[in-house]
Amino acid sequence: MLLKSTTRHVHIFTAEVSNNEFVPSEKMLTLDIDPDNEFNWSDEALQKVYRKFDELVESYDGEDLTEYNLRKIGSDLEHMIRSLLENGAISYNLGSRVLNYSMGLPKLESPETEGKYR
Repeated sequence: MLLKSTTRHVHIFTAEVSNNEFVPSEKMLTLDIDPDNEFNWSDEALQKVYRKFDELVESYDGEDLTEYNLRKIGSDLEHMIRSLLENGAISYNLGSRVLNYSMGLPKLESPETEGKYR
């Protein structure tokens, strides 16, 4: 049975991707980060999210795989993504088809505002 957890920026499925389709799997999780391309990602920032994902999955080793556990992992990754945005490791993709600024308004520095917003 396919279990899934979808948050705004993190989709987790108990499935493998084969021929562009999900095939349910009891041994494989598939992670889709930022499916709407709302952010600009560096390889380093993406790797941080993947490492955190692996760490969170490992923390549930030996427990039943449930939708609750997947939602908890997804929620923890959402918090991490917010932290990456706040720390400047990622930024909003202003060319994205989705411009809802779901994690707060973009911070644009100018000489008049530099250092005033945080």
